[in-house]
Amino acid sequence: MKTIHDILKLGDPRLYEVCEPVLEAELSLVPGWTQQLHEAMEDIRRVYGFGRGIAAPQLGIMKRMFYLNLDRPYVILNPELKALSGEQFELWDDCMSFPNLLVKVKRHQSLTLDYFDENWQKKSWTVEGALSELIQHEYDHLDGILCTMRAIDEKSFRWKG
Repeated sequence: MKTIHDILKLGDPRLYEVCEPVLEAELSLVPGWTQQLHEAMEDIRRVYGFGRGIAAPQLGIMKRMFYLNLDRPYVILNPELKALSGEQFELWDDCMSFPNLLVKVKRHQSLTLDYFDENWQKKSWTVEGALSELIQHEYDHLDGILCTMRAIDEKSFRWKG
């Protein structure tokens, strides 16, 4: 069972690596990866009270995959961001890899996400606001980008609690 202790922490070099695509031949591995992501996210929710999504590299699974648990679970494989809006908004972002730190960032107000689901079905999803922000955050993880690297300026950090 994966827990909060299995989530890679800020400074771990793997968090800065670009992930490899999930191959169709690896589809049989996706349910196990999804279960690990789900378990770790549930533990974060229990301990810290937040968590809507987690990226595979946060558990050392260096694949272009993330998992969202919103109104239902979403398994996102090989995502591509399209139609990023020119309009952006600022927010205090948090991350499971540094759960006590908030970082002020700018994110696109809306976007379209193209991806494969856990059944290797091609999907397209247009989102805005908080969901757009979440998807951009998780997508960045796949490219080795943390929200600390997107901070608006040197004063855009604060401790939670």
